[in-house]
Parts: sequence; C-alpha cells; structure tokens
Amino acid sequence: MIKKKIIRNEEKGIQKYRFIIQSLFALLCIWIGIEFFHFIQYLESGGTIAYYGRPHGVDGFLPISSFMSFYLFAATGVIHQAHPAGLFIFFVIVFISLVFGKAFCSWLCPIGFLSEIIADVWKKVFKKNIQLPKWLDYPLRSIKYLLLGFLVYSVFFIMNLVAVKAFLDSPYNLVSDIKMWQFFTDLSQFSIIVIGGLFILSIPIRGFWCRYLCPYGALLGIAALFSPTKIRRDSINCIDCGLCNMACPSSIKVDKIKTVISDECTTCLNCVDVCPVDDTLQLRLVGAEKKINKRYVAIAIVAIFMIITSAGMVTGNWQNNVSKEEYLLHYKQLNTYGHPTSTTSVEKFNNEANKN
Repeated sequence: MIKKKIIRNEEKGIQKYRFIIQSLFALLCIWIGIEFFHFIQYLESGGTIAYYGRPHGVDGFLPISSFMSFYLFAATGVIHQAHPAGLFIFFVIVFISLVFGKAFCSWLCPIGFLSEIIADVWKKVFKKNIQLPKWLDYPLRSIKYLLLGFLVYSVFFIMNLVAVKAFLDSPYNLVSDIKMWQFFTDLSQFSIIVIGGLFILSIPIRGFWCRYLCPYGALLGIAALFSPTKIRRDSINCIDCGLCNMACPSSIKVDKIKTVISDECTTCLNCVDVCPVDDTLQLRLVGAEKKINKRYVAIAIVAIFMIITSAGMVTGNWQNNVSKEEYLLHYKQLNTYGHPTSTTSVEKFNNEANKN
C-alpha cells in the first residue's frame, strides 16, 4: 500500500486580520453613536448649544427605511434624500454577499462581532458551544426567512410605489433614527427582557440572533448562494481530522462535502486556517482551480465598503436634505409621530396614491 505524502499547511491564517477589521468597524459604529449622542443633545437643548452635525452613517442602522429606499431606487432610479447613506450601505452589504457570500456578517457586522466575542467566552470556559439538535435548529432557522418574507410582502405587495414614497417622505421616517435612539435609551420592561434574553442565549449558542432571527442574515444567505466564490475541499488530500468542523462557527460539516454551498457560511475562513494539509481547503472561484489568497479577501471586503460609501459621498448622496431647523421642529413634535407601517397607515398611503 502506497502511503500518501502529506504536505503541511504553513500558510498564515487570516483570523488576526479579520479581528482587526471587525474591531475597526465596531469602533466606527461606536464613534457614530457618540456623534449621534451629541446631535441629540443639540436637539434636546432646543438649539441653544453649539450645533453638532448628525452622523450620516447612522442611516445604516435603519434597515426598513434602507430597504424601502432600495425599492424606490430599483423602480425609478431615484435616491430618496431622507436617509441616502442607508441605501449605499445596503448596497455594500448585498454586494459583498454576492461576491464573497455572507462575509459581511463575519467581517463587518458589529452584531456578528459581539456575538463572536461572547460565544468565545463560553467556549473558553466550557470548551464547546451548544449546538441545537436538527429537529429544533431547522425550524428556528426558518424564522429569519419568515421575517424577511413578511418585510418583502409588506413592501413589494401590500404597498404600491407611491405609498412607499409616502412612507419615505413621512415625518416618522425623517426622524426614524431619533426614534430608534429613544427606543434604546428608554427601554420598556418587555424590551429589556427580550434583548437580555437574546444576549443570554447568544452566549452558549453561538450567533443565536444571526442564525435564527436576523432578516438581513436571511437576505444575505440567499444572495450568498449566487456568489461565485466557494470554499472547496480536496477529498484526496483530506485526512479526515475533523478540525474544520470544530472550527466552523456555523456548524457546517465541511469534511463531508466537496463544495460548501450553504446559506449559513459566512466566509470567515476559520476552516481554511485550521486545515493542517496544504491546499485541502481553499476559497476558489466556481469552475476555477486557482485558489483565492485569503489576504485578497480581506482587502476586497474593505475596498468594496470604501468604494461604495465613497461613491455616495462624491455624488452628493450621503448627507440628507433635512436642515437643523427642520430637525428642531420635528423633535418638538416627535411624540406625535406614529409608525406609518401600521395596517391603517398603509391603507391610507395606498388610498392617497390611488387618488393621485
């Protein structure tokens, strides 16, 4: 019997660079939060203190508004100016997924980063995260697709185009970022219980929110299936050590398949890093044999983010068109603005659209 020669994988891992990128993006989000806090203070003062500009990156935390802006843009080519930065951030998220799968979740998303940190604490103490059995895991994973389906149905089927524009023009949408701030700074008892429960569940069950509840994760999972880059396993070189399975945060049985085609793969490249045999697990273009250098993945993800967001800034579609005087006026009336996506409001928007 001829013994197979094993060439050790000595390629440097990418996890250190991924952690750096995650950390920098998390710091960017924290800085946006600090700037937004100062902006809120200006509004609370009634404009009596020095003006502190609203950080436009906060638009990225308004998924419903961004999704509706995308619908308007796709149908008319018009970029709505209430939260234009959100549309470009939406483009970043989707484009990264179309190129590298759900890489946004494991490289840039601050929620994904936090989920990794708290899950790693549990793993260091108890050596292993809890994996739910398949009979429970599969139904729970469907929840995020149901939430995404409800959002798509509400926007694309219940509301017509004019109604969507009416929502985007509504006072509520103009100050939805401030409403979001108030929600998190004045949490109800129920909200505290829900958020606390999600946080606790995410400690032993890695990425509980991301895996089971995040509708954006569902959208990116679908987009990832069309990505031309996939992790491939050379079954001839594979020594069946199982290290890739233990390293995969999404619990994908990497050692049982030749090509990882999964809506849960986030292209974190953990499995590629831990593989002990050279060229056994690699990220490759579909139909091509040449592997993609892991550092190029990191560079490309950062480049996509920088290029698309810069395009929004250069074209004048990053800063919204709401003046500080308008913000001061809206802030005084903030408590009178109800959410316009209720059934009654949607019907009202559609009726107004039909009249026009």
